[in-house]
Amino acid sequence: MTKIFKFTAILEGISYLVLFANMLLIKPNNMILYKKLLYPIGMAHGVLFIGYVILAFLIKKSQNWSLKDFFIVQVASLLPFGTFYIEKKYVKNA
Repeated sequence: MTKIFKFTAILEGISYLVLFANMLLIKPNNMILYKKLLYPIGMAHGVLFIGYVILAFLIKKSQNWSLKDFFIVQVASLLPFGTFYIEKKYVKNA
């Protein structure tokens, strides 16, 4: 389960950055391409985000996260590059 969480954390972080890149780089230059890419990228990011949150709940006990650590893991999903940090620092035994 931990390996799945690590994989999901990395993919969620990448999808978040791709969503930002679409908004910041493509939208000002090509609105039609932006609109075509927004739904698939946004849907993939949403599914990965939900998977990250659910998997964090599932592995909380096996990782021995305190309430503070668990809160940090959840908040990191809202920050760019946050899931990469969590994957390296908080996830053990993968």
